Formats: sequence, structure tokens, C-alpha cells
Amino acid sequence: MSTFVLLHGAWHGGWCWRRVRERLAAQGHEVFTPTFTGVSDRAHVLHPGVGLGTHVEDVVRFLEAEDLTRVVLVGHSYAGMVVSAVSERVPDRIAHRVHLDAFLPEDGEAAIDLLPESVAAHYRESVAGPGFGWLIPPRSLEVLGVSDEDDLAWLQPRLTPHPWLTYTEPVRLGRGESEVPGSFIECVGWMRVFTPYAERARERGWAVHEIDTGHEAMVTAPDELARLLAGIARTP
Repeated sequence: MSTFVLLHGAWHGGWCWRRVRERLAAQGHEVFTPTFTGVSDRAHVLHPGVGLGTHVEDVVRFLEAEDLTRVVLVGHSYAGMVVSAVSERVPDRIAHRVHLDAFLPEDGEAAIDLLPESVAAHYRESVAGPGFGWLIPPRSLEVLGVSDEDDLAWLQPRLTPHPWLTYTEPVRLGRGESEVPGSFIECVGWMRVFTPYAERARERGWAVHEIDTGHEAMVTAPDELARLLAGIARTP
């Protein structure tokens, strides 16, 4: 059996993996779902200095504190930035990395620069207005491909503003990151913001999988996602 560490995207917390966590655990896997500093159940420690480096440190220290090795590190959406940076910091602790409809950055890139210009412009406007200059307000879940009323009722009240610095701080990568093998899962049932990073993954020689669902696959397609993650973990 494998050890999974599942990292959430912007506005979410570790809670968003509940359906996938239950399915993987039922198969005998060990599953951890930490929450980043400043969001969800850790929103009480939010401040303008929380950036990408903070979230990378969250995960590195979590892996060290739990003494986890040979983990399958999964990052959804924004957390692809974190997965890449953690792979650089502690490559010896990671057996495989999975970017789930997520950024796959190169050295020196920031998340905001990896979004389509129309989406990035929306982020900047939101930050400048209701985000008080340092927060990204949650995006519409319908835009992200969530339409089921029960899913919306579960997700919407739990979303919290996300620190803007995490999107503007560039990632620093070197040889360590490139040595960690990976896979990419693209969610193809929505506007496909992350297709360029699926292509980057292919260029690296990674396996690229598709799920016909919206961006929130851990909510809208937990059975298929759990099966896919378990299969990736079994692949040498």
C-alpha cells in the first residue's frame, strides 16, 4: 500500500479531499490532507506575508514531522506550484508526484503568470477590489465546473480568501525537482486552463491522464480520481 499526501488548491483546505481520502483509505492506503497556512481551518493565522514559500515550508515540515518517505505527493491546481518546490527541497521523501489539473512551473515562474491573461486579469481586479490588495476572493464554483446543488452547498460555505503573495512569488527549482518522477491528470470537462501544463508533462515524458469532469475532480469525480491515483501509485 502507498502513502498519499494530498494538497488542496486555492481557497480550499484539507477537508476538500474527504471523498477521495475515504476511498483510498478503504483500499488500505495511508492518506494525509494538510491545510496550508492562512486558509480554511488555518485562516486565523492569515497575514499579508503568507506566500508560496510559506506553503512549501508547511509541507516540508509536515513530511519531516510525520517522518514520511516514499510518498505520492498530489497537488491540485495552485498546489502544483507547491508540489514542484517541495520536490526540489526534499526529493528523497517523494516516490512520485501528481499534478491534478495543476500548474507545472519552471524555475522563476509565478502562478499568476501561468494563467490565461483573461483569468489573470480577473484575479488582479478581484485582489485590487474586494481582496484589499492582498487576498484573492474565491472564484465562482460554477466557472470551475461544479453544478450539482449538493456539491455547491458543501463547497461554497467552506471556501476562504487565498493569500495573493502565493500567486506572485516565483518558484525556485533546480536539479532536485527534475529528478522526482511525475504524472499529470487533466480535468477536461471545463475550460481547461491547465492544458499547457499537461503538454509540459508530456514533454517531460510523464504519463498524462484525463478525467471528464470539471476542475474540482476530488468533489465531482472521487471514485474515478481515487482509482486513477491508486493505479499511478502502483506503477513502478
